Amino acid sequence: MSHPSRPIKAWLASYSELFGVWRRKAESREDAEDAMHDTVVGMLENNTTLIDNPRAYLARGTNNRLISRHRHQTVLTVLPLDELSDTEHPRQAGADSHAQFEQLADALVNALADLPPKCREVYIKHRLEGWTHTEIAQDMALSRSMVEKYMTRALRHIHERLHHYVPD
Repeated sequence: MSHPSRPIKAWLASYSELFGVWRRKAESREDAEDAMHDTVVGMLENNTTLIDNPRAYLARGTNNRLISRHRHQTVLTVLPLDELSDTEHPRQAGADSHAQFEQLADALVNALADLPPKCREVYIKHRLEGWTHTEIAQDMALSRSMVEKYMTRALRHIHERLHHYVPD
C-alpha cells in the first residue's frame, strides 16, 4: 500500500476542525457527516494532487452540499383550492384572462426565440421537459457548469422580458 500524498494529508488534518464547523451549521450531525463524506469521496475520485488548497476545497464542497441538501429538503405546503377560504382564493378568471394568457404565451415564445440556440435548448429541456442538469450535459456534450450558466442566462433573460406580466 502506498503512502498518502501531501494534499491528502493536508485535508485530513483539517477534517475534524471543518467537521466541527459544519456540524454547527447543519440541521443535524448526520447532515454534516454526509456532506463531508460526499465531498471527501469526490476528492478521492478526482485527482486530489491537482487541488491547490485542499482545506478550502473541502470547506467549499461541504458548504455547497449542505446548501443543496437543504434545498431538496425544503418542501412547500400545497392546499387544494376547495380547502381555501373565500379570501385566500386566487383571482377568478375575468373576461380578458384568455387574452392576457395569449399575450404572456406569445411573450414567452419571443423571449425564448431571442436566446442563443444552446441556451434555449437547455432551458426547454430543464424547465419544460424536466431533464436534470446532468442529463442535459451528457446529451448535449457540455459540462454541468456550462449547463448551469446557460440556465442562469436564460432565466435572467426571461425574467427581464416577462417581469411586467407578474402582478404587483
